[in-house]
Amino acid sequence: VQLAESGGGLVQPGGSLRLSCAASGFPVSSYYMSWYRQAPGKGREFVAQIAGFGSIINYADSVQGRFDISRDNAKNTVSLQMNDMKFEDTGVYYCKTRRAGTEYWGQGTQVTVSS
Repeated sequence: VQLAESGGGLVQPGGSLRLSCAASGFPVSSYYMSWYRQAPGKGREFVAQIAGFGSIINYADSVQGRFDISRDNAKNTVSLQMNDMKFEDTGVYYCKTRRAGTEYWGQGTQVTVSS
């Protein structure tokens, strides 16, 4: 199982960015896929999740209405579309899945919101 995030970068407040998580070794369609983030000096926090075998989606209150998680089964990827970004969205964004009681994380991608 491997997860690889991409798409991070520098964006101005109010701007948009799209992150992608490429999975290998398992089908993303069959498992919960989540995005987390870690701001400087803070712990890792939940951002969004999409269920396998269905369309159940959950968001953190702080990103509800601004972020959109989606899944492309053909490409075996999960994306996070981030709109109307704020300074507090800055951090390293990680993709995560869980299989047979084991969590798997990607290496993370840096997102910086700055004017």
